Amino acid sequence: MTTDTSITAGGAIFGKLKALGVDYVFANSGTDFPPIIEGLVEARRAGIDLPTPVTVPHEHAAVSMAHGYWQVTGRPQAVLLHTNVGLSNGATAAINAWCDQVPMILMSGRTPVTEHTRFGARTVPIGWGQEMFDQESLIRETTKWHYELRFADQISELMDRAWAIATSTPRGPVYLSLPREVLCEPCPRQGLDAPSRMAPVIAAPDPAALARAAEALARAENPLIIAQRGAGSAAGFTALQTLCETFALPLSHYWSNQLALPLSHPCQVGADPGPWLAEADVVLVLDALAPWFPDKVSLRDDVTVIHAGPDPLFTRTPVRNFAADITLAGPTDRVIDALNAALTNQQPDPDRIAARRETIAQAACSSRDSTVAAAEKGDGAPMTKEWVSLCLGRAIKAQAETHGRRATVFHELGCPLMPLDLDQPDSYFQEPHSGGLGWGLPAAIGAQMACPDRLVFATMGDGSYMFANPTACHLVAEAQGVPVIVLVLNNEEWGAVRHSVEGLYPDGAARASNEVPLTSLRPSPDFTRTAEASRAWTETVTNGPDLPAALDRAIEVATTERRQVLLNIAIARAAPH
Repeated sequence: MTTDTSITAGGAIFGKLKALGVDYVFANSGTDFPPIIEGLVEARRAGIDLPTPVTVPHEHAAVSMAHGYWQVTGRPQAVLLHTNVGLSNGATAAINAWCDQVPMILMSGRTPVTEHTRFGARTVPIGWGQEMFDQESLIRETTKWHYELRFADQISELMDRAWAIATSTPRGPVYLSLPREVLCEPCPRQGLDAPSRMAPVIAAPDPAALARAAEALARAENPLIIAQRGAGSAAGFTALQTLCETFALPLSHYWSNQLALPLSHPCQVGADPGPWLAEADVVLVLDALAPWFPDKVSLRDDVTVIHAGPDPLFTRTPVRNFAADITLAGPTDRVIDALNAALTNQQPDPDRIAARRETIAQAACSSRDSTVAAAEKGDGAPMTKEWVSLCLGRAIKAQAETHGRRATVFHELGCPLMPLDLDQPDSYFQEPHSGGLGWGLPAAIGAQMACPDRLVFATMGDGSYMFANPTACHLVAEAQGVPVIVLVLNNEEWGAVRHSVEGLYPDGAARASNEVPLTSLRPSPDFTRTAEASRAWTETVTNGPDLPAALDRAIEVATTERRQVLLNIAIARAAPH
């Protein structure tokens, strides 16, 4: 029961999440949810401001939607999962969020602790079947903080702590386990409508290390920046352009999952840092988990390597032994600002800067020309991923020029970055380097919910699409009125696996084979029917020259009918050698 000064704990959680800035709680309910559902109805009747609960019938998709929402807003969201089985379904997506340093509040029910007498005790056989000695162990390594709610009156303070830790440097997910008996208890309302009383910890680079880094960059003959996770924010994106332009610093997007410079920028030298690394005397690594391929790159003996970002040494990764002569800890955008300020005290030779600027610009132009030329050769039947990427980038640019529309591409083994020619800081997100497949489609849906007027594309391989629990995702897209545009680049195989085999065995038998074991996804399902089950507009495209018009039709449907779209696009398989 509740009184005027209390509310059922299951509903109190939602009220507190709203006070912390959470807009949506992405949830998949179960038998542990009765006090949550009852509490939600009760809280609504009491006029309490609540985040919107979104039913997502698979936990991996639910966590990934919170992931995508954060990426385009910078506002952490919450996810509510069903006991240990739901938590295990969401564990892969939690690994992705952990790797991408995405803050969110993960919660799951816990099977009732008691068997009888206490209100909320076990009532069905799964209350015994879902019991674990250590449920938190399922995601302990992929959360910054984890705890089990013991008493209802802890909710406000524990949520404050969870939010502050999740948003501290480096950011990441936190987890709270919720036993059903506790959720059934009344909770005092005090503090539920207040923001966190705990401020997050925001790191800043050591001044001495910053001065050393600025001096090294100013004196460098052959500097290089490798950026993997963007510039931290729109302000950081602009500040990085200033840094690169002022000091003629070439930047490589090596295995980047976010954009750090406009792809047309004269300091943006492409995705391959190899030739630049071979000559570099100073390398600035911006928030890059793996800035180069150790087996294929040899650095100069006198090189100075600077690692900068929220966790420059990636201390949560057991083995990562890249040289790090100087480390600058802090949010990437703040580190970039600090470097810009520190470099104002340096006076590099202007003639050297001018000559280097011209060399970099020529190399950048040549790289772009080569990218476009190679992509244009892939317009056959079936077409290449590069051709799809080039066409999509051109469609996005036309929409920006004609209608002023912004766009964001979520890429999961779909459209490669370079041919897209994007120029906005939050216009591109690639799958996390943890490789938990199925992220792209639900992340795009989360982003589209956050930015309803933006063009949001989910581009993915056929295998990634199957991993995304597409039936669940399309259901949510229809229920929420989300006009996401899905491009399935369908080569009927695990292309990444095949390429990995060929990379490790360049002269092996698999490279010369027409059929590589354990990589085929034939016969390919008709993915359009999966989407059509949720009333999506669909089309299959098999010829490269037909793609631009198909993209125009897809965008027209998404923007005028506010309806989700899926294009099933036939992509060439890797040819045997």
